[in-house]
Amino acid sequence: MAHEEATVEIKSRFRGFLPVIIDVETGGFNSKTDALLEVAATFIKMDSDGELYVDETIHHNVTPFEGANIEPSALEFTGIDPHNPLRGAISELDALESIFKSIRKEIKSTNCNRAILVGHNAHFDAGFINAAVERAGIKRNPFHPFSFFDTATLSGLAYGHTVLAKACALAGLDFDNREAHSAAYDAERTAQLFCTIVNVWRQCGGFDAQLSL
Repeated sequence: MAHEEATVEIKSRFRGFLPVIIDVETGGFNSKTDALLEVAATFIKMDSDGELYVDETIHHNVTPFEGANIEPSALEFTGIDPHNPLRGAISELDALESIFKSIRKEIKSTNCNRAILVGHNAHFDAGFINAAVERAGIKRNPFHPFSFFDTATLSGLAYGHTVLAKACALAGLDFDNREAHSAAYDAERTAQLFCTIVNVWRQCGGFDAQLSL
């Protein structure tokens, strides 16, 4: 689907923030002790009618940090083999710097002030991103330090369901459970869900960026 160049800027819709969808796959639930194994960032844009749509996704497999805990149950759930040399995994520092560089470029091109993390159960993803930022000694994190958009909450409001696969189905979006628990796949589906909810809200008479100018 072709999208015409936006006449309404995305910065007008989210008070100067650029939503960036993040998904992580990990070796457990504790961001301080458990490994970050995959990270993906999906970007969204706004078309000339003020509708959001999904753009590109950046994805990296990540080498577990030294001393990281990896729960066997987590690997069974995700299907990740962290020791497979074919993963092409890179360090937390290199993975985050790559993603943050693209985010900063997008912030600049959209005239936004900073990024805001969007995730399904966003507190989980934000916790692992922030812990990795601290371990890697990264000084400039483009994300807002404590605010984010949670599509689990939004889909609970919009569709009465908080599970990503179920919420996507209720929103009329394809979801392949065989592809799930890949950071890139889940980030893209979360981005589609976020765009759908925001667009439907607008179509139903909710906030319109054009009216806020």
